[in-house]
Amino acid sequence: MKIYIMRHGQAGMNAKTDEQRPLTEQGVAESLHMARWLAPQLDNGLGLVIHSNYLRARQTWQGISQVLPTPSRVEESAEITPYGDPALVASYLTALADQHDSILMVSHLPLVGYLVQMLSPAAGAPMFATSGLACIEWQQGKGNLLWLTGPHTIPIETI
Repeated sequence: MKIYIMRHGQAGMNAKTDEQRPLTEQGVAESLHMARWLAPQLDNGLGLVIHSNYLRARQTWQGISQVLPTPSRVEESAEITPYGDPALVASYLTALADQHDSILMVSHLPLVGYLVQMLSPAAGAPMFATSGLACIEWQQGKGNLLWLTGPHTIPIETI
């Protein structure tokens, strides 16, 4: 099973609260760029998508959903906000591992870095660019970070 962890696209600062920060045009474009790169790798489709209830994560999912395979299920979660509990989220994802071939989570720093570390301890807690994506192979209760990339490392010509 593969777990894809994505940080939301670049967000503006013009909002009353952190939860209400919208994506910028660059954030929309970079997220779509990453989704177009990811889509051909999703051979078995997309089982479950979980996105944060913050506006920028919801907008990221709404944008990339146009180019990714339609998932079996989509959840919005208040548990995967910037300072969510990585141990709780990792437990939830691993409990779902038997039910799905792939899971995509759209969330925030610092949670995404800590979550990679929880699922694949050898990887440490990596930093994510906005719209960055990590892929973890999950087998028999253990995770292995296969890759971590961002919009500035994927040439446009490859898509």
